[in-house]
Amino acid sequence: MLKSELIHPKISEVLAKAGHSSKILIADGNYPASSAMGPKAELVSLNLAPGLVTVGQVLRVLLTAIPVEAVSTMGMPEDDPYRLPHDPPVWNDYRSILSAAGLAIELQPISRWQFYDAVDSRDHVLTIQTGDQALWANLLLTVGVRKSGE
Repeated sequence: MLKSELIHPKISEVLAKAGHSSKILIADGNYPASSAMGPKAELVSLNLAPGLVTVGQVLRVLLTAIPVEAVSTMGMPEDDPYRLPHDPPVWNDYRSILSAAGLAIELQPISRWQFYDAVDSRDHVLTIQTGDQALWANLLLTVGVRKSGE
């Protein structure tokens, strides 16, 4: 029996194979997860119902399992009809989760089309599809380095 917070067998398997600079996408409910992913990435669908599970819930658990060196959000293009005049509220949730995990990582917005390009890379190893309904909730994590003694 596992004692860690992460107990999903497929996610654990993929993360165990991932290394430094691997990319993990936590996708919201609007993301085209089946068609916008890296050539060797695995897809795990956790979208049980609208709003279940959320990107933030997945982020909180993943941070207990892997070192993370960068977190990118999908930026809002100027001409996008869903663009907000400020950072999406969910981004503040992510900042709080990162801070609570003891990480001094700033969110790095990547323009929408560059975000899709970043996901469509050989480094993308896993997409975790959620039922999150928040707008602009997608996160792309870059796996960091496990330090001695961790």
